[in-house]
Amino acid sequence: MKRPTIPVLPRTAHATSRVVALTSLFAVAALSTTGCNGLAGGSSEADDNGPIVLGMDIPMSGSSADIGPYMKNGAQLAIDEINAKGGVLGRKLKLQVEDDACDPKTAVAAASKLVAAGTVVSVGGYCSGATLPTLPVFGKQKIPMIIPAANSNELVAQQLDHVFLINGTGSQQAVAAVKWLTKEGAKKVAVMDDNTSYSKDIADLTSVKLGVGGAPARAGEDSVNPGESDYSPNVTSVLKSNPDYIYWTGYYQEGGLLIRQFRQAGYKGKFLVGDGSVDAKLVEIAGAANGKDVYATMTQTPETTPGAESWIASYKKKFGSQPGPYSTQSYDAVRVAAEAIKKADSTDGDKIITALEGLNGFDIFSGPLKFTDEHTLSNGGFVILGVRNGKFVLQDSLK
Repeated sequence: MKRPTIPVLPRTAHATSRVVALTSLFAVAALSTTGCNGLAGGSSEADDNGPIVLGMDIPMSGSSADIGPYMKNGAQLAIDEINAKGGVLGRKLKLQVEDDACDPKTAVAAASKLVAAGTVVSVGGYCSGATLPTLPVFGKQKIPMIIPAANSNELVAQQLDHVFLINGTGSQQAVAAVKWLTKEGAKKVAVMDDNTSYSKDIADLTSVKLGVGGAPARAGEDSVNPGESDYSPNVTSVLKSNPDYIYWTGYYQEGGLLIRQFRQAGYKGKFLVGDGSVDAKLVEIAGAANGKDVYATMTQTPETTPGAESWIASYKKKFGSQPGPYSTQSYDAVRVAAEAIKKADSTDGDKIITALEGLNGFDIFSGPLKFTDEHTLSNGGFVILGVRNGKFVLQDSLK
């Protein structure tokens, strides 16, 4: 078999060190996009007059399985609303969901299924580490990606034409974290991650800002291995630096366990957690009594978005449950995709990318949309949530 080329669509000729670091993951992805697997490319506008397929690669199993249904429902709500108004280009939209289990290899296989299913635009992406190797899978077929949740800077560092983020980036989250920690009067902050691309990205970006320009001092950094049940060695190590605030940038399963084990070890300080830990399960795992003094950096949830009451009511009526994290971003990803297809007057990937780059003022939950040159939001929209009665509620808008 001919050695596959790495399919990238660079906006500029220069490469970054992160591209080199990701080569092994992309090689896996490239294997799944060659003729070896027999998959066809995405559909074209000339294929038929059937539904326009929007593909969604999200966790429906694994440790982040609780998030997938929120994202799927949010996207489906937008699909149904658009179809009720006649669809796009005279065609209905169809949502095709595949389970990536937040696992890189599973995500590549799932993305390949979406390509084979004729996906015109990808509207998925939760775990950055799983989303990263799918970039070349969709890029090979010139399928635009509107990523609603994953937000590692590595997703845009390669400057790929087809990649767009409608969630705030790791850089913007780090800025919000330091702003809050400074406002809180924190003295020494320990930063902890779970070694995933998403978590490590935010932790590193935050650490370099600590101790600078009046920000709290950096007490130290520590990384844990996801999936373990005992983090007491990490807890002991971090407590030696005597922090009064701990910023955990990983996901809620390990975050809840760490909070519980830090409290059991006698830690009296406060916790700040990243957006991957914003889930009621965090408090369940930590223990209800340990929800006190737990805050989070997060883009707005339905509950903290002014004027979202009617949207929440529509969601609850359709799905019989309360919307959760990233349901609004997934809803918006579908709406942005539909608007771009409409502006492009085509399902051709290149034309849709051009239309996405030209959007200016399209209303989404985080405000009027206009992508930066890096295909990110100019304003990350991060706020601070706090735990009250086991739930995350708006604590500070950081404005």
